[in-house]
This record gives sequence, structure tokens and C-alpha cells, in this order.
Amino acid sequence: MTAATKPRRAQEGPSNWRQIVAQYQNPDVRRAVAQILTSVVALLAMMVAMYFSLRVSYWLTLLLAIPAAGFMLRTFIVFHDCGHGSFFANRKANDAVGAVTGVLTFTPYFRWRHAHAVHHATAGDLDRREMGDIWTLTVDEYLDAPRWKQIAYRLYRNPLIIFTIGAWLSFIVLQRFPNFKDGKRERNSILWTDLALLLIFVAAGLTIGLGDFLLVLLPVMFLGTSVGVWLFYVQHQFEGVYWERHKQWSYVDAALKGSSFYQLPKVLQWFSGNIGFHHIHHLSPRIPNYHLEQAYNENDLFHIKPVTLRSGMHSLKFRLYDEENHRLVGFGYVKEARQLRLTRASAVQPAP
Repeated sequence: MTAATKPRRAQEGPSNWRQIVAQYQNPDVRRAVAQILTSVVALLAMMVAMYFSLRVSYWLTLLLAIPAAGFMLRTFIVFHDCGHGSFFANRKANDAVGAVTGVLTFTPYFRWRHAHAVHHATAGDLDRREMGDIWTLTVDEYLDAPRWKQIAYRLYRNPLIIFTIGAWLSFIVLQRFPNFKDGKRERNSILWTDLALLLIFVAAGLTIGLGDFLLVLLPVMFLGTSVGVWLFYVQHQFEGVYWERHKQWSYVDAALKGSSFYQLPKVLQWFSGNIGFHHIHHLSPRIPNYHLEQAYNENDLFHIKPVTLRSGMHSLKFRLYDEENHRLVGFGYVKEARQLRLTRASAVQPAP
């Protein structure tokens, strides 16, 4: 933190926010089962339709990949809610459905559940940028970084990489391997997910043929992961977003100011499982996705300035966090920040 940085006081929001969110935290098994039918079952049905479309035209297959990717995204939301223990009231049911949907979305359930819990506990905290986040440096951190790290960061934050190659590698490749921070349960989750995927690939090769299977799977995965990473990006990278040092950090502010309300058209809201109400979700991850819109409609607390499809595109220009002015900035600000540093340094030099 620079000497000129002005810390903001942490605020815990309305005193009754816990009572407000508690009204929506009860899972509904009927709605949960219905969502499985309109996500998991629908995804598998679409992929079967894509397979038969190969006999007609691969252009038709690619066209069907668009709604199939939407159903994959919706399946990931089921997986996501199971990880929070909010989809069903029963923990074992959440874990069982989470493990299965994790295979369908190429994501080890227990490994992801742990990483995502860390994300929820640390979102918006500049001193606890750990796992499960978009890599974000402050302006000062970028200026102090060695040249190789600056180059790596610029590549990572390039939209042509983060939403394409980066997204694909994250889900298809990197999720296949443990890291040194993973515990035994997380490592086993990776192992069993990889084994299940291997069996699926072998079975596909012995039945419909591996080539046809990949022609169906890959466009769905590529499109679904790209859109999924974009959604996660815009949920925490938007104009006016909240980031703060740990001493000033507030859980409620991080939820209501550090997570967006991504106001999508109804059809996109449906395919994305209401995840656009992300500020409510971060305030209470125990609210199932199918209750989020009701919570929004019934409480003024959640009526924050929305990010729209149009305004969300402005997020593409954000690269760094300007801690001094509490805002996200682009790389174009680096030159100005460097010059400001030099000016301040010369101002404190002793007179000759």
C-alpha cells in the first residue's frame, strides 16, 4: 500500500441481513430434480442429437453445440450448488450429484469445492488472493514485478487468451493434475474423476468411435468453458468493484460491492442458472440458485447497480487494481503510475 492510499472503513451492511438470506436457504427437492432434468439430462440428450447430426452435416453439429454448451453451463451450476451444500438438504445427495456432474464438466468435485470455498472466504481481500480467483495484480505490484512476470501477466490477462486457450487449459488439462496444496480428499477426487473420464473415452472408442465422440464433445467443451470463464470474470471484474486490504475488508461489502449483479436476458439467465445474481450468492452461498431471483425481487437490499451485457464488455479493458484510487484500470495507466512514482520520489529527495 502506498503512503497516499486512503483506507476505507469496513461496513457490515444492514444488521438483519442474516435474517433476510435465511428465508431463502431451504432446498426444494422438486425444483432440484426438475433442474437436473433441464440440465444434466438435457445435456446428454443434446450430445446424442449432435452425434446423429454428424450423418447430416457437421455445420448442424456445430449449431447444436451452442445450446448444448448452454446445458453444460447449467449442469455446472448444479455441480456448483452441490459444492455449497445448497442444492439438496441432504449432504450425501449433494456430494453424489456433485461428483457425477463434476465428471460431466471435467471438474473434480471435492478439489473444486475446497478451492471455491476459499474463493468465497477471500473474495475482494487484497491480502488473501489465493485460489479460485482471476489473477489480479495491483498497479504497485505490477510495477515492482520482474519483467518476465509482467509479460506473463499481460499474456494471462489478454482476452484472446484468458477466454479461449486459458479457459480450455484450465478445465480440460489443469484440472487433471493435483498441486502441492491439495489434501488427500482433493487428490482422490482428481484421481476418481480422471478415471471416470478415461472409462468414458474408452467406452466411446469401443462403441461410437473416438473420432465421432471428440467431434461432438470438443465444440461443447470449448464453447462452454469460454462462456463459463467469462461469467466468472465479469462477476468480480467490473467498474466500481470492491477490493480492500484485510484490516478494512468486510464480508458483506465484498459480497454486495465486490460481486456483480449481471443482469442477463431471461433466456441467458436461465441457461446460467441465475448465477448473475452473484452478489446475493456471495452473501449467502447456502441459497440454492433456484431461489436467487425470488430473493432479489423481494428485498431492496439486493437492488444494486446491474452490469448489463453492454456495460459488461467494458470489463475487458480492466487489467490491474489501482489501490490508491480504489478502481480497476487498464495497462494504459501503468505509464502514468510510473511517472507519478518518479515525481513522488524526486519530491522526497533531500536538497543538494
